[in-house]
Amino acid sequence: MSKTRVQVIDSRSWWLKNRWLVLRRSTQISVLSLFLLGPLAGIWIIKGNLNSSLTLDFLPLTDPFVLLQSWLAGHQFGTQATIGALIVAAFYFLIGGRAYCAWVCPVNIVTDTAYWARKRLGLRGNTKLHRHTRYWLLGASLVLSAVTGYVAWEWINPVSVLHRGIIFGMGTGWFIILAVFLFDLAVSKRGWCSHLCPMGAFYSLLGSHSAIRIRADNRDACDKCMDCFEVCPEPLVISPALFGKKDGIGPVINEINCTNCGRCIDVCSTEVFRFGTRFNNKALSSTDLYPPEKSGDVNLTRPNPEQFEHEEATT
Repeated sequence: MSKTRVQVIDSRSWWLKNRWLVLRRSTQISVLSLFLLGPLAGIWIIKGNLNSSLTLDFLPLTDPFVLLQSWLAGHQFGTQATIGALIVAAFYFLIGGRAYCAWVCPVNIVTDTAYWARKRLGLRGNTKLHRHTRYWLLGASLVLSAVTGYVAWEWINPVSVLHRGIIFGMGTGWFIILAVFLFDLAVSKRGWCSHLCPMGAFYSLLGSHSAIRIRADNRDACDKCMDCFEVCPEPLVISPALFGKKDGIGPVINEINCTNCGRCIDVCSTEVFRFGTRFNNKALSSTDLYPPEKSGDVNLTRPNPEQFEHEEATT
């Protein structure tokens, strides 16, 4: 007898379905607003930009990726810049490097908008890109900085272009931002953030052992609806924690490219996911690894997340 998937009615409130998205957007807008207060209202809480800033004339913050390129290029930088980079690196080492991508980076709003428009317009073509391309671009940007003596990636970095443009005026920078938007809209689904951006690659390595993680502690309640895979910008990171129980894999999403965006928590009607830590992720006992297979209406076949990574891929 064939098994059909149970459709669970999501009775949660609008807030519970969208809270982490709302909090992320609020954080991104708040960061931009704090930078804008100075030029627009003369209230200088933060001076500078995302590359290097000074908060309340006391706290230096420096992008460690930019500082690394500067060092390789042979540039001189002061103690304040070094301290700022160490503070930022320590912060993202703790909470997850790619949290920067989901909670701070202004380009995330652009690429999320492109993904929303892509779905609304029903665009399904998708050029296949290797997920490790971003690491090759990361390496190339560092080598170019060392060879040329310039902070190579900052010449075209959409994050810097957009952030400086919003504060000081965009100019021709709109062409770079438009190119990222159109690339994600029409060429490759979530292509920029999930496949190409070397900043995301750098921060994924920085936060590879971060303490804060999303956990699938209630994974036995999963009804295989695949909503989490649909909204996740890095869908391949979910599978081991969600479906790895029989393989002795713990419930923590430990993959370094998880952005800690929380959208899987928002959309899961059975509340499988939550924020937690990477600790207490031991393999299950042998008696728990192979429980008797359930019968009934739930489809127990393990879904293939690859379909969400390369939907109708074209080469």
